[in-house]
Amino acid sequence: MKEKLLFGLLSALAFALQAQTLSTITVQPHAVDLGFPAESLVEAVQQTTVGAQIAGRVLEVKADAGQTVKKGQLLMRIDGREAEEAARAAEAQYANAKVTYERTKSLVAQKFMSSAALDKAKADLDSAAANRSAAGASQSHAAIVSPMNGVVARRLTELGDMATPGKPLFLIYEPGSLRVTASVPQYRLAEMRGVKTARVEFPELGKWVEATAVTLLPTADASTHVSQVRVSLPALPEATPGMFARVHFVVGQAAKLTVPAAAVLRRGEVAAVYVQLPDGRLSLRQLRLGDLVGQGEIEVLAGLVAGDKVVTDPVKAGIALKQNSGK
Repeated sequence: MKEKLLFGLLSALAFALQAQTLSTITVQPHAVDLGFPAESLVEAVQQTTVGAQIAGRVLEVKADAGQTVKKGQLLMRIDGREAEEAARAAEAQYANAKVTYERTKSLVAQKFMSSAALDKAKADLDSAAANRSAAGASQSHAAIVSPMNGVVARRLTELGDMATPGKPLFLIYEPGSLRVTASVPQYRLAEMRGVKTARVEFPELGKWVEATAVTLLPTADASTHVSQVRVSLPALPEATPGMFARVHFVVGQAAKLTVPAAAVLRRGEVAAVYVQLPDGRLSLRQLRLGDLVGQGEIEVLAGLVAGDKVVTDPVKAGIALKQNSGK
């Protein structure tokens, strides 16, 4: 009997020591930011679509998605033989028009032709010169170069494909200049007009960043009745255009009792946290929760009082409690 009692005391002492190593926070009402979340997508402030300007088969591909490129760097080469032939034909047409103009000019000076013929010859020469310049420019379009410094987001054409004028070839964006665009319902517009602060959550990255600017666009969509809000981001190398983000617009402050969202243990519709009692024991306390507030915090409506110690890692607390119950 004494041995059992001693073993129980030692087990309780071991559990108390283990419980003391768990990370806890003492909950107290404190000022938190009030706001509302809005889902959004990351987009580049500066991006461009590089398209083909001549027809021809893709002969060489020098860049791919994810590659960093410089302005003027060769991205792709298109078969420009058709453009070269057009340039040679335009050059020959120009040479012929020039000879015709000089001959007509000489004949008019000798009174063998009228001045109207000279005007026509001059017009033909100007037209041929314009065609020659255009054909020369088209010939240079066989080499596709980057119009800006940036990152290739997508390559839209494969080696051997047929390029045609206007067909997109690359999508390039500047990685240092990103923003998110969120949709806000019209009933929120009154409070949104005074919003200057927002926090952007990236669930996939596990990161929160402070927005550098919040701009409410002055128009609303007639079918969905929402307005677009552009939120500028600081430099964030991990973020890419098209990534999901959640914007938390800050509309005010209030004193609330909160717990970290990571400390909440959920089982279906039930939410609870592990509370460390004064004697070191752990107690699973069911909560009634409110909205997300601040940065990764949840408002507690019932279940906790000021001064309670909440374990921040419910998984470790559950393991410790299970080990103690099995002794």
